[in-house]
Amino acid sequence: MSPRPISRPSVALLAILLCLTFLPLRADAPTRYEATLESLNKHPLPQWYADAKLGIFIHWGLYSVPGWAPLVHPEHDFASLDYIMHNPYAEWYLNSMRLDGSPTQAYHREHYGANYDYYNFAPIFDKEIQKWNPDTWATIFHDAGAKYVVLTTKHHDGFTLWPSDTPNPTLPADRQHATRDLVGELTTAVRKQGVRMGLYYSGGYDWTFVPGPIRVKADYQKVKPQSEAYGKYADAQVRELIKRYKPAVLWNDIDYPKSGHPLELMAEYYNTVPDGVVDDRFGVKHSDFKSPEYETLNKISPTKWEECRGLGRSFGYNRAEGEAETIAPGELINLLVDIVSKNGNLLLDVGPEANGTIPPVQMSRLKALGEWLAINGDAIYGTHPWKRADGDTAEGIPVRFTQKGSDVFAILLGQPKSASLTVKSLSPKTGTQLFLLGVEKPLIWTQEGPDIKVALPSSLPGNYATVLKIAGPVS
Repeated sequence: MSPRPISRPSVALLAILLCLTFLPLRADAPTRYEATLESLNKHPLPQWYADAKLGIFIHWGLYSVPGWAPLVHPEHDFASLDYIMHNPYAEWYLNSMRLDGSPTQAYHREHYGANYDYYNFAPIFDKEIQKWNPDTWATIFHDAGAKYVVLTTKHHDGFTLWPSDTPNPTLPADRQHATRDLVGELTTAVRKQGVRMGLYYSGGYDWTFVPGPIRVKADYQKVKPQSEAYGKYADAQVRELIKRYKPAVLWNDIDYPKSGHPLELMAEYYNTVPDGVVDDRFGVKHSDFKSPEYETLNKISPTKWEECRGLGRSFGYNRAEGEAETIAPGELINLLVDIVSKNGNLLLDVGPEANGTIPPVQMSRLKALGEWLAINGDAIYGTHPWKRADGDTAEGIPVRFTQKGSDVFAILLGQPKSASLTVKSLSPKTGTQLFLLGVEKPLIWTQEGPDIKVALPSSLPGNYATVLKIAGPVS
């Protein structure tokens, strides 16, 4: 049978339909990133990361077996002359144990013997991790209020928490990586909880390539491996992490080898995970956020930032730490509030034991944080800085401000002790309603010059920081 001729109106209609079909596809086509700063710097900060505010960092590895560091340098004064010798970071155990006269070396000799090789911890770690349940962790982090998690996939000792296809050239085959795919199992468990999963990789140090140790400040640079072999090795492992696990955060540490290709990796990462973020430790002039360590900012930053710190003085598990070395619950909540008021996120680290147990002293902080956020999360998640971060009350309680839409939150870094409070230099529009988060009934307030006086209920919701919600424009 001969095909029926198509009339001109039909051809025109077909052309219109084709245009309508394909134009939206072109408009919605995802950006393809190239390995150039010009291209990478066009990557927008994903809204999820701006809104998340709280992440959980996890340092877990062979160093979790000895799990020890001296209880010194609580202020993390990295420039101190004796910081390297008395390093409070337990995850630096391999470096510290090789420094003659260091407290860590003395501890290692007493408990394991002078000739006990660090990588002998590998079979012990592999035995202990069989007790670990990733779903337990995922539930804990979700209940603590975290919106993302970042796990150390490889720290400076070179041991990986996933079965890498890229063989380590110096370690025995049975001591290169964990026997379980800890990265993959935790990624699955965390995502089941609706939490995003990020991955840390130590690109700047790998003591299986350049062992060091770091003895003096100049060694911080000398011990960075720059060989062509290490560049290929690091590139290959980071590509594995991107391809296998598609992390929401790609968190490199220290630096990246000059023989590697960080811009290529970033482009591949964004093309694989368009709403992913990278930190500022790749040694190149591109990042999605800054990453101060045990350091807060004193004013609102226009650039997104994320403070990383441990619940104690160490990131990795330190069995010597207790209540005195662990941030108090109220101080922790105040820290989160302060960071968020200045356009930051808090990446809060837990240091599990080798078998995956999170120390009780750290669990108590996560529980307190989660309980506070369950009541007051509206003042944290999805907010942005107000016109100023700081304030105070006439009673001497510091205040931090956040904003969401037209609502302004005045977060008191403490709890009022009287039946009323006066927030200084605050002028809501007449008729505006004020609430305490956790209480449905609006509060009675009056404008007294530049300040507002607020009558409080006889009992306050929850513990620690009290939050006032001002439902409307404020000057």
